[in-house]
Amino acid sequence: MADAVVSQVVERVAAIIEDRIRYEVNLVRGVDEELLDLSDKLKTIKNVLDDAENRGVKEKSVKSWLKKLENTAYEMDDILDEWKYALLKRETEASAESEQKIGCSFIPSPCLCFKKVSIGVRRNTGKKIENVKAKLDQILKEKDAYKFEPNSEAATDLVRVQSTSSIDLKKVHGLDIQRKKNDIVSKLMLNVANTQILSIVWTGGLGKTTLAQLIFNDPQFNEDWLKIWVCVSDPFVVAVVAKDIVKSVGKETIPPDADQLELILKKLRESVSGKKFLLVLDDVWTEDSDKWEPLKINLEHGAAGSKILVTTRNERVAKMMGTLDGNIYHPKELSPEECWSLLRDTSLSGKSEEEWGKFEDVGMKIASKCKGLPLAAVVLGRLLRFKDLEGWKQVEKSEIWQLDNEEVKLFPHLVLSYNELSSALKRCFSYCAVYPKDHRIHTETLIEEWMAQGYLPYVRGNGAVELKGREYLENLAMRCLFQDIEKSESGEHIEWCKMHDIVHDFTLFLGKNDDKERSCQDCDSSMVSHVQKYRSLSWNEEESRHVCDCLKSVRVLRIERKRAPPVGMEKLIHLRWLDFSGIALSKDGLEIICRLYFLQSLLLSQCDLTEISREIGNLVHLRRLDLSRNEELKELPDSMYSLVELRSLSLEGCSLKEIQKEIGNFVQLRELDISWNWRIQELPESICSLVELQILKIEGTDINCLPEALGELSNLRRLELCAFKVGSQYNKLGFLKKLYRLLIGSLHLKIYCGSMSEMVELVEDARQEQLKTLLQNIKTLEISFEGTMNEMEQSSLSSSSMWMEVVEALVPHYKLKELIIRGYKGSRLPHLMSSLLNFIKEIHLMLLSEVSSLPAMGKLPLLESLYIVGLEQLKLVGREFLGIESSCDDVVVAFPKLRMMTFFHFYKCEEWEDITEEEEESAAISIMPCLTYLSIQWCSSLKKLPHRLLRKASSSLRSLDISRSSELVKTYGEDKEGSAWRSISQHNPQLVLRHPLF
Repeated sequence: MADAVVSQVVERVAAIIEDRIRYEVNLVRGVDEELLDLSDKLKTIKNVLDDAENRGVKEKSVKSWLKKLENTAYEMDDILDEWKYALLKRETEASAESEQKIGCSFIPSPCLCFKKVSIGVRRNTGKKIENVKAKLDQILKEKDAYKFEPNSEAATDLVRVQSTSSIDLKKVHGLDIQRKKNDIVSKLMLNVANTQILSIVWTGGLGKTTLAQLIFNDPQFNEDWLKIWVCVSDPFVVAVVAKDIVKSVGKETIPPDADQLELILKKLRESVSGKKFLLVLDDVWTEDSDKWEPLKINLEHGAAGSKILVTTRNERVAKMMGTLDGNIYHPKELSPEECWSLLRDTSLSGKSEEEWGKFEDVGMKIASKCKGLPLAAVVLGRLLRFKDLEGWKQVEKSEIWQLDNEEVKLFPHLVLSYNELSSALKRCFSYCAVYPKDHRIHTETLIEEWMAQGYLPYVRGNGAVELKGREYLENLAMRCLFQDIEKSESGEHIEWCKMHDIVHDFTLFLGKNDDKERSCQDCDSSMVSHVQKYRSLSWNEEESRHVCDCLKSVRVLRIERKRAPPVGMEKLIHLRWLDFSGIALSKDGLEIICRLYFLQSLLLSQCDLTEISREIGNLVHLRRLDLSRNEELKELPDSMYSLVELRSLSLEGCSLKEIQKEIGNFVQLRELDISWNWRIQELPESICSLVELQILKIEGTDINCLPEALGELSNLRRLELCAFKVGSQYNKLGFLKKLYRLLIGSLHLKIYCGSMSEMVELVEDARQEQLKTLLQNIKTLEISFEGTMNEMEQSSLSSSSMWMEVVEALVPHYKLKELIIRGYKGSRLPHLMSSLLNFIKEIHLMLLSEVSSLPAMGKLPLLESLYIVGLEQLKLVGREFLGIESSCDDVVVAFPKLRMMTFFHFYKCEEWEDITEEEEESAAISIMPCLTYLSIQWCSSLKKLPHRLLRKASSSLRSLDISRSSELVKTYGEDKEGSAWRSISQHNPQLVLRHPLF
């Protein structure tokens, strides 16, 4: 855990020495040698940190040593901050005195300009470095006593328990594990040509091995199957795994001293050749495909239908071994009742039911701490086995992570996963303890906080550090250390996630320090402890309003429920990340914040700001600035344009009338968010200056026409807008070709056509081959017709056919999943609505004022949901709607996948035509076999429903809603026992009729 901050200090010291030599700057006598010596010592310690951190999880003395090292490294990092701060302060004051623009010559990077710092500051820095060096000397002496192994040879003494295929069925709890077992067994019994691989993936303690044992011992595998169980663990040695498989089969022998891999693999091939086998590889850790490939090749000599079942904690492993996404299984947690049952069987075995009753109330509370993990229930059950009722109550009052580590062996499964992480990943993972349990973590914020703490390595390239953070996050998620994963709309990366409570307990356990920590008379001890452990703090009104020296080292700060900035906030010179959102901020308060020179992320949403101080230009390291919802904010100062590191700027909900003139000045901007700001009416052509812009959010603005220059931004990868407006006063449809990188996922087109000529031009643009190809990337397409034509053009036949041509030209037939059409004024719906080549799953048709008939939509092979609203001219839903064409040989299915259908506001519709008696009795015709929900609302003229059609479809129907349809309510609703209702419901007694009256 200390490795990240030690590495950071080593890099910073090296930079100082390099600058001293390059610019021939003399430090205080002896300080340069002290720095070199200190850097060498840190490098020496860094060389054994892997082993130290692995041992520190179990050994309290090593954990204490690591904490001292980490504190000392942070102390050195703070000294370097203070040195640079003195430089920046002097530069700022000099710049102000000379009335030069802040930022033009603010930091002569990379030189630290030691000459410009006063002798007093230099001497003070020298003394502090000497003190740190003395502490480091003591840490080095203690290091030698522990005899740590160098990193290349570091190993953990934690022994992985070897699993076997044996299982006690009486100790298996949980309905989900039985369901999962049946599901996987069914999949394994399928006959496929190739050897199939299935994987069970989750973190330790959730029952992966138990589930595999249940499957392995299923009676269906007793006949005609060769069953092989191998516990793999780590390291993954090809020869060892191959030997274990051969031994398990037992028909081929390998000499004990055989070490030639080719001979061993030959024996493996001969062992399984021609046999249908079930091979369980339990607890696989390696991600190295080179180790798996030789085994896989030889196992493929088994008979067709052979299966391999893998258990692993890492989804990367499952995919490396060739498991398809549909064959990866994740066990679910036990219910609280199931946890109590398992805990009770473990702790109260042999006791009577009367004795169980005495412990049940407190036992259920303890079981809730297990959060569904079977291993946690077993471990706590063993702990409670020899305790009386008072002992149980003591355990119930304690947090799991606070229980005696020697007594509670709850975390070994997590320790194994933790020790597999790199030092940088360990620190990023353990930092998550700063969030409360069950917190929904915003991953962008988490990555920013990792950056603020210095946990992410410096990587050259724009945005490269953020990408490294995403790589770390994905790595932890693939190891199942995060759950409830929510991906971005594009599916590219994780946006939100959570930690399982037991995993969170483990992060708290990692930060637990049995040494006496520094205390403060003025501050709450928990605040001081939190800052010492994590350099992070959430500060609310109930706590001190004064910044004490014991809090100065904080790097990440959230101010919560405060009326004003804490007194003495200017002391927090080490801050990198500050969230001040929702707190009224005066001009003086903002100026104090602008002196926190190392800030990388500054969140000032809803702070009642009316102006931004020109001192904002001091924050030259700023990467993210959120000024959203400061409704009276009128303009941005020129000094902001010196923020060359800025990646993200949010101006959502600010008035900013002059933004059209200013926006192009943010040359290095990566993300611009001005969404839900109705005052913004246009973007300037100068937006092309934002050559690094990656994300542009403008939804909820009055921007009607996008500038052509937007298409020149080669780095733009996400454009968020409510709709792309097309028309003579708006954008040309062909402009979409310039935004081809952004046409992924969904597209809403608002079409403003005031004349026939505009519609002709629109069709011609839509038929361009390049645009048609681009539209293939769209999964959800919404087309809204907003313009109006004069009555003569609207009523013409050519106009009606032109409406059809527009829709057919715009709608791609292949990958589209959802189609929404609003305001369509053609008299007939286009042919694509009944095309067998149309794979749409969901259709919404709204406000179709001229449509008088429905096409054969029953032909659509994958349609699941149909929602039609506002067909003003429709009088009859004809039989052609079903798309039934008689056939002598084949079964005809109308609406084969349809689950939900809604007709809404069909005021003139009087009849829904039924199928014929012959068609009802025909076994070759199936109608809506999956329909579960049918809603007929505000269809006041419709007198009855097609009984024979509904009887044909009624086996799956569960809900029939005839709300606000007065004639239907009279027919079915007033007397549910009447013949009309019986004729529909007699084939389906589970059908529920909904008919709220006016």
